[in-house]
Amino acid sequence: MSFEPKTKVELDPPKDDVISLNYLSKCDGQHEGYPTYVAIKGTVFDVSGNKAYAPGASYNVFAGKDASRGLAQSSLKAEECRPEWQDLSAEHKKTLADWFTFFSKRYNIKGKVEGATNFTDEVEGASATS
Repeated sequence: MSFEPKTKVELDPPKDDVISLNYLSKCDGQHEGYPTYVAIKGTVFDVSGNKAYAPGASYNVFAGKDASRGLAQSSLKAEECRPEWQDLSAEHKKTLADWFTFFSKRYNIKGKVEGATNFTDEVEGASATS
């Protein structure tokens, strides 16, 4: 997976806003007046400008939710698009880390999912605050 965008992307400084699950669910590209967001490992990315996340498009399944597990498994199944990923294989965890890097070089970070506990796979000493 290539991490660098073909053309330079000027990103805003990452935000640390708390984004509720209710608000995130409305950021699925289908609610007028809402942006399109995808969360990975509790971090919310604004993918509004990418048509691939629009309703009916191939990646819309990831929009409006923390889709960590689906991305880790390269799965477009709606039931796999959920935040739990810590039980996956090392290979899937690397894929997820690669997706996180890919997104972080292309999309603005809008905040963290409220109550998210899936930032890391380390159980001991894991911190949800930065």
